[in-house]
Formats: sequence, C-alpha cells, structure tokens
Amino acid sequence: MSVSRAAMGVLSLTATLLTTSAAWADGEVNIYSYRQPDLIKPLLDAFTKETGITTNVLFLDKGLVERIQAEGANSPADVILTVDISRLTEAKDAGVTQPVVNETISKDIPAHFRDPDGNWFGLTTRGRVVYASKDRVAQDDITYEELADPKWKGKICTRDGQHSYNIGLFASMIAHHGEAETEKWLTGLKNNLAKKPDGGDRDQAKAILAGECDLALGNTYYVGLMLTNEKEPEQKDWAAAIKVLFPNAKDRGTHVNISGMALAKNAPNKDNALKLMEFLSEGEAQKIYAEQVYEYPVLPGAEPSDVVKSFGTIKPDELPLADIAANRKKASELVDKVGYNDGPQD
Repeated sequence: MSVSRAAMGVLSLTATLLTTSAAWADGEVNIYSYRQPDLIKPLLDAFTKETGITTNVLFLDKGLVERIQAEGANSPADVILTVDISRLTEAKDAGVTQPVVNETISKDIPAHFRDPDGNWFGLTTRGRVVYASKDRVAQDDITYEELADPKWKGKICTRDGQHSYNIGLFASMIAHHGEAETEKWLTGLKNNLAKKPDGGDRDQAKAILAGECDLALGNTYYVGLMLTNEKEPEQKDWAAAIKVLFPNAKDRGTHVNISGMALAKNAPNKDNALKLMEFLSEGEAQKIYAEQVYEYPVLPGAEPSDVVKSFGTIKPDELPLADIAANRKKASELVDKVGYNDGPQD
C-alpha cells in the first residue's frame, strides 16, 4: 500500500487508497476520523506496538459520511472514529456502518454507551462544563439555566452555537424543558454573550484570562490538555485562569457527550478493524484516554486521571444519548431562530 507518513508518525491515507486493490493490505487498518490526530496518536501507537498492525488515518473536520458514501463499495475505510452522539447516529442512519457482535466490546462498554443494533460504541465521555474566572467569579456552583440570568449580561463567551458540542447541550435542554422554554433560555444566553461566538473551547479560556468574559462553555478534556501543554506553555496560563464548574451538580447532573467508534460498512480489513475496536474498548486504551487525553473512560472501574480528578467530581446527567440525538435538529433550528451566532444585540 502506498501511504505517506505524517511528521508525528500518524499516517494519512492517500489517493492510492481509493481503489480496492490498494485498500486491502495485510497488517494494516484504515481509520476515518473526526477526532484530532494528536488526540488519537497515543492510542494508535500503543495498538501498533501491541499488535504490529499499522494504522492509516484520514482526518476530516467535516464530510466524513459523505466521503464514505461517495466511495461506495470501494471505500478503504475500516473504522470510523468520531466525537458526539450525533456523528455516530448520522453514520448509522446514512448506512455507512455495519453491526458488530463482539464479546470483548460488549463486556467492556456498558449497554447505555452502545447502539442497541451494534452499529456504534461509545469510548469516552466528556462533560460540557462552565469555565469560570478564578479572579472574578466567586461562586463554585452553577446551573445551565442560570446562564440566561441577566446578572451575567456581557460576561459569557462561547464557540459557534452550531458546533456539535453546543448543539448537544442545547438538545439536552430541549429534552429536559421542551422547545419553547429552551428558545427563551437560548435567547437569554445569547443576550448575555460578551461578543459573537468564535474560536474553540481553549479560546474561551484565553478570553477569560484576557478579561473579555467571566464565564464560558467548554469540554472538560480541554482543560487537561491546556494544563499539560509543554509545546504551547501559554495555554497553561489560560487554564490557570479558570476553575471548572459542573452545572446542575445538585440536581439532574452535568451534560455529557461521547467519543465513539463504528465499523465501516465495506471494511476491507475487517479482522484488523475488529482488533482495533477491541483494543480501544479494553483497559490499556481506556487508561490512555484517561491519562493522556483527559477524558472519562467508559470501562467500568476505570478511573479518570489525577488532573481530571482535580477539577472536582462530575455527576453526569443520565439523559439517554438517544434523546439528545433526537433533539439535535430542533436545537440547530433554534440557534438560527434566535440569531445566536450574531452575538449580543444592544
């Protein structure tokens, strides 16, 4: 197989993989990933070390399902790695996955983190929490509902309202409160924004350090990545400026979403793909997720890292993932309806 090696050792699929003859090779597995390469590299390195199987990664920030559909029966994709329940259900609904019945995976991944039909499996969870300024926010507890309180006017930052991380949260609000109440809440949150939504979750912590806002929405694992970033040490300062508040800790719990995996419908290296999926569900990979990616492992009994434990104890909202997925379209429509991405209006 002709592939080119990326500088960090993560392999990228090349155009030569788009033919059936090139897609199959003994001792290899092809991964289509929505997950950032640096987040999955430690896992894939460990897998290759244990099995000798080479991992070839095609990273896409959008259009993964459409890519596999266009490739059809000749698709080289073996395993799909993605974030967010919607991306997993999207792949299933588009018919680009196939069911997996596997004793190891079923043993290691609890049923509520698995598709009932076996088309996708959750690997980790992450909380959608509030980043709060250590200097300017005295309180140590908060609710999502409170983010619409006028007392926070001009003090909240977020990334794009249509981003999957925010849509998941907004969809959970619809599930809990209904569409009409969520529209009112989202309007209130928009009115409390300090500026138009932009950047990523790390940029929200940076904005808090700069005094642009006092609160922000962000995923838990980004805090761990910032605190331990030796290549860009300024991110340590961003993280040091914030504290993590777990919304609704005293009632229903904090919204969580998942990263997950699926077996591609026409996987040319199916045996190797299943080996990778088994590996990702087992103890070593779950420990890597915890220690190096700063996510919450789904393997029963697996502990989060000490860094993540330092944020405090998370009480996850037990809202079924299917309920979040079912309300995502409505959530996206509400973002546009209230003009969320236009930012605050004077």
